[in-house]
Amino acid sequence: MFIPVVLGTARKGRKSEAVANAVVEHMKTTGVETILVDVNAYPLRATDNSEKNRYAKKWEKILNKADGIIIVSPEYNHGYPGELKLFLDQLYDQYEKKVFGICSVSDGPWGGTRMTEQLRQVIVALKAIPLQRAVHVSEVNNFKPEHIKTQVQGLLEQMKEFIS
Repeated sequence: MFIPVVLGTARKGRKSEAVANAVVEHMKTTGVETILVDVNAYPLRATDNSEKNRYAKKWEKILNKADGIIIVSPEYNHGYPGELKLFLDQLYDQYEKKVFGICSVSDGPWGGTRMTEQLRQVIVALKAIPLQRAVHVSEVNNFKPEHIKTQVQGLLEQMKEFIS
């Protein structure tokens, strides 16, 4: 099973990167094949869904191989980062029936729950399947990888049910 992890922010000093790396490392211990896909490596400045740009082709190769996708993203002003939306909007048909897990990150007490709900709507619009379970990391300044192992494992188990 191949499940890439998308790091959904390119902000300098991003704290979600440590969380994304912890998700990837945990997945590797469970035998799930994964890679970290960093939106920072896809410097998009405007929506280009022509599917002809080199970034879209790069993402499409990964997406076509993927059994599911996990997005790790911070909540910025009650929503998801703009660069994540630009990244997702590069493609459309390739998302159909793909299973998405969400890991939200926040420096506040709510763990990015509002971003999660908004992102689920985008995933549905892409004809994909957002999992009911999500991983919520609150107070990211105090984050330790062991804080999310159980949640990530639950997300993977639910994802496996949909994929098999």
